[in-house]
Amino acid sequence: MKRFGVSLEDDLLEKLDELVASRAFPNRSQAIRFLIRKHLTEERWKNNREVSACLVLVYDHHKSDLQHKLTGIQHEYHHLVLCSQHVHLDHDNCMETITLKGKAAALEELSDKLMALKGIIHGELVMSVSG
Repeated sequence: MKRFGVSLEDDLLEKLDELVASRAFPNRSQAIRFLIRKHLTEERWKNNREVSACLVLVYDHHKSDLQHKLTGIQHEYHHLVLCSQHVHLDHDNCMETITLKGKAAALEELSDKLMALKGIIHGELVMSVSG
């Protein structure tokens, strides 16, 4: 671990302190580490580098043929899908979390196809660095 000093304008320091408080970071250093890692992940994503990701889908399981379509699309992209988990939220709704790894553009393409299916209530892709 290395220590270094950072000079910030008053308004920017205030924003950093707001981030520390809102995210419950223990200190400014942890917030800065978070922001650097977030930036590096976004750069890998923009540059179509290999990333890890989790796609979360909430859907109405009564929607005709939806489960079959979800599985079919995942099989088309089997080289990107590491695993999936299906959870019953209530009588009508299910949540599926799909763990992915591959080039960012391919993960976005797969996610877009799944989230566009009729019956999907909510979908969100969260990417992170792979290594």
